Amino acid sequence: MSSPSSTDAHPAPVSFAFSGPDNTGKTKQIGILARRMGPAATSAGPLDHYDPRWAAIKAGGMANWWFETGPVEEVADVLATSYLERSRHPFSAPVRLLDRGIPMLEASVAATAAVREDLGAEQAADRARALLAPYETDLRAAEEGEHALVLLHCDDPEEGTRRSLAHEVTVTDTYAAFQRHLHDQVNRLVDEGRFPMAIRIGDRPTVAIQDEVRQLLAPLHPEVPGRALPGVHVTALGGMSEGGKSTAGEYLRTQHGHARLKIGYLIEDAAARAGIHDPYKLGSVVQAELIVDALDRFCQAHHFLDSVSIESLHDVESTIELARMLGPQLTVAYLDASQATRTRRGTAGPQDVIDRDLVKSARGADKIVSIAHEVIGNDGPRLRLERRLDRIALDRRWPEHQPSTMPVNALGLPVHLESYLAEFLDRTTGMRPLIDLLAVTGSGARGKYQHGWSDLDVLVVADASALDEMREILAELEAELGGVKLGMTVLTRAECRTGAVTSRLLHVLALIGSGALVPLWATPGLTLPAPDAATDVAVSLRDGVQAAIEIRRQLLKGTPDLRALYKVTALLAKIQLRFSGIECPSDSDALTVLLDAGRHDTTMATSARTDRSAAEALARIVLQTWLDTLPGETQ
Repeated sequence: MSSPSSTDAHPAPVSFAFSGPDNTGKTKQIGILARRMGPAATSAGPLDHYDPRWAAIKAGGMANWWFETGPVEEVADVLATSYLERSRHPFSAPVRLLDRGIPMLEASVAATAAVREDLGAEQAADRARALLAPYETDLRAAEEGEHALVLLHCDDPEEGTRRSLAHEVTVTDTYAAFQRHLHDQVNRLVDEGRFPMAIRIGDRPTVAIQDEVRQLLAPLHPEVPGRALPGVHVTALGGMSEGGKSTAGEYLRTQHGHARLKIGYLIEDAAARAGIHDPYKLGSVVQAELIVDALDRFCQAHHFLDSVSIESLHDVESTIELARMLGPQLTVAYLDASQATRTRRGTAGPQDVIDRDLVKSARGADKIVSIAHEVIGNDGPRLRLERRLDRIALDRRWPEHQPSTMPVNALGLPVHLESYLAEFLDRTTGMRPLIDLLAVTGSGARGKYQHGWSDLDVLVVADASALDEMREILAELEAELGGVKLGMTVLTRAECRTGAVTSRLLHVLALIGSGALVPLWATPGLTLPAPDAATDVAVSLRDGVQAAIEIRRQLLKGTPDLRALYKVTALLAKIQLRFSGIECPSDSDALTVLLDAGRHDTTMATSARTDRSAAEALARIVLQTWLDTLPGETQ
């Protein structure tokens, strides 16, 4: 079927047919899409609405009729008549959603014949075509009026059958055989091209499948939303009264840019759109679907969002369904605090907290702790709570990275510094390593080390318990530095993972994560977060502010420290370039690029290292470039 023209003012109504073996989620996907589209879509409903014979069939036992008492010719006739009557039924909405398309009729009849007449796949397919021959012309026309989409567990019919049957409470031998044949027939039709659109659901959550469904269907009709919560992560906060849910939600909003939403608002908004008067009387599964529907609408209206927090989780069953629908896009965080702490926090007195706890417990709010991804003890200081929330927020945004390593002699450092680093590593990375990682940073990491000018800057990741022993090792090796200034920074893994680092160290972590900076040693299996580029750029603003201040401090001195002035000027140049998407680790390169952009003499980038007047002129140029980005008093 050809796609409607994008230039049509009123595109023609379309029918989308969702096909697939049992338990692939066809009905669920139709329901989510229908609710999201509202009056723009209508569901055609079940097939048994389209032939009056179904009432008697169901009264006598559908499975009994289908597989035993009803002649195969009658089964084919009832099914074909129902499919055709459904295709002729008028609908006024722009989009009609069908549960099982015309190709599924052939697959179902073939699978039924295979079970009842003990036929092989080829024979069953031939038998189905013969049984449906009287309806061939009408069926072909009906199929041409559908956009066919098939949902498969996977490409392997045996594995697909196993997955379909795993969803059933009880399985008869006859039904299991029917499912095996049905999977074979559906896969045959896929191979024949009867399903132009196919989705393998695998182990993906409901919303991920819905997102793919929309990506396939949206180009076929403008009323279909293009995506379903693409790239949006949801942190759902649970816990008993005064456990800290509101505090956590507000921190995620202000510090990590999460949209903060109330679950009650989401349920009531989606229910109002669906004409549901009392959504809290509905089952937990429907409540979870309402939450997802409202989230989907909100995030489409605020397309820039990638993080949302919702509070408060009160029902364990709806939380389980929410996790099933959202999968890895959801983090359930339970704020756990003792009753003594919570009653102390209550502003309306201890009894108010107890009363509210009784209501929450009746809904199963206290059981959510058993299914939470994160349980946060919140009896301690707020700082501890915020660091746990930092970890939750950054785990998603900063992917874990296992750094590679390189030998010390690859840095091109002077021999005595290579010897120093090799000895330090020997003493700290033996049978019982003191450290988790060591990386040289700064000019020494870029082959730009200059004796008499450069320091030896080193980043070490290690527990604080290792400090005393490391201090002894450093004291014993100090003479081997030959007067070179050592700048050693020590961080713990927890500081890295929660982002509790300075902007310069965050930049170092970003360089390690991207592979631009390779450590000399890392404990086997060590992973570190790789901060995203946007965060790296944003936090560097603080260093730019400080560098601009420091330049003026140096210029106010009678005799500025030449090296310090040059280094801080280069830092301010690097930060300005970073905001333009240009990364220049080298001081001279950064200064040259910035000078060239402003049509200044680029030779100052080199001469300023040894010429004080050139250094001061260079500093003023770079400072003014920074100040020019600020609005003037009259602007």
